[in-house]
Amino acid sequence: MEKLAIVHLGCPKNQVDGETLAGCLADRYTLTADPTEADVIVVNTCGFITAAKEESIDAIFQMLERKKTNPAVKVLAAGCLAQRYGAELAAAVPELDGVVGDDDIPRIADRIKATAAAPGRMTRPAGRRFLAAAAPPRRRLRSYTAYLKIAEGCDNRCTYCAIPAIKGPYRSRPLPALAAEAAELAESGAREIILVAQDTTRYGLDLYGGLKLPELLRRLARSGAAWLRLLYCYPELVTDELITVMGEETAVCHYMDLPLQHASDRVLSAMGRRGTAGEAAALIARLRTAIPDIVLRTTFITGFPGETEEDFRSLLDFVRAMRFDRLGVFAYSEEEGTPAAARADQVPPALREERRDRLMECQAEIAAAKQAERVGTVMPVLLEEKMNYDCWQGRSAGDAPETDGQVYVRVRGRRRGGDMVAVRIDSSDEYDLYGAELEAGA
Repeated sequence: MEKLAIVHLGCPKNQVDGETLAGCLADRYTLTADPTEADVIVVNTCGFITAAKEESIDAIFQMLERKKTNPAVKVLAAGCLAQRYGAELAAAVPELDGVVGDDDIPRIADRIKATAAAPGRMTRPAGRRFLAAAAPPRRRLRSYTAYLKIAEGCDNRCTYCAIPAIKGPYRSRPLPALAAEAAELAESGAREIILVAQDTTRYGLDLYGGLKLPELLRRLARSGAAWLRLLYCYPELVTDELITVMGEETAVCHYMDLPLQHASDRVLSAMGRRGTAGEAAALIARLRTAIPDIVLRTTFITGFPGETEEDFRSLLDFVRAMRFDRLGVFAYSEEEGTPAAARADQVPPALREERRDRLMECQAEIAAAKQAERVGTVMPVLLEEKMNYDCWQGRSAGDAPETDGQVYVRVRGRRRGGDMVAVRIDSSDEYDLYGAELEAGA
């Protein structure tokens, strides 16, 4: 069998698509993680912001270098960049053997076969209506953690975002399909299942006429996974019912990712975001009252068109007042075809980045203090990677993979990846925690 490699770029949602591509091809190719030994390479691109597009283009050209030593190698582009700019990408990079879109995912083997039958033929992306079956074939990248994509597309019309143009309207997957896939993921060894979508809190509104994320969590809590984690929760759709379920279901991590984007009401309105900074603060208070140990993560954008120094100071003050456990900041990126990109009052790029850095400096002090509060506590830790004979790297329920920190654990006896151990935290720094496994019965 020929060897095939998939180069994964972008967010966890894109990672799920890449894992599904791999699953759809596993019976026709030998999968390899090393593109230098592959006969077929699929670059699963990201097209969210300019930096991601540039990274994707760089990855494509790196893979095309393989053709210089082996012209028979096939290189295809998939993912968000391919979906949005399929025709342009095919014209600009004729060395590509194919450009495939979202609707090509279940037919990816046929698309690759077509390029073999007609060398140099470009396959243009199809529509954006792909919705995974009950338990799509997947080859997961992470052993103990699995992302579960509960919906495709987006109905929010944030003025800076191109995702609706790339992925189409919001489409929820049926509850039974998600329950079946979660059970299969847990059976295959996933200790942690992370729910992802462009907007997880909107789940079910299009399909069932109501917000069904609380019901979905109840169902998935019986899947067998030790942890369920929520990412991409829009604040205006976080209901009291959802908060109650998070507090009652022991499998649901006391962790929520709330992408707030800004804290100036004027900027929020210009962004097309629903809600105000005051309403966000009230929600945070409700969450912390109902679930005192909840870990809150958020993201903000600095330098949005028209953002003044006063707007930015409002954001700084909000971050100081809210004291988020985790925080990420993006300097605004102009995305082609979005209303924000057409505005005349663009903030200079250097100022966007300077404000990003100032906000991150502010958060660094908060994060270090929040981490120090965990010293002396005991928490369950999911062990992921052995560092040396008695030290493992893992994560707590308050740490999402790839975005948050690590917990470094001195273990007792032999351990395996995927073990869950009780750890007393001895020390901390800005991002990571350090501790020792408790003795049984302690």
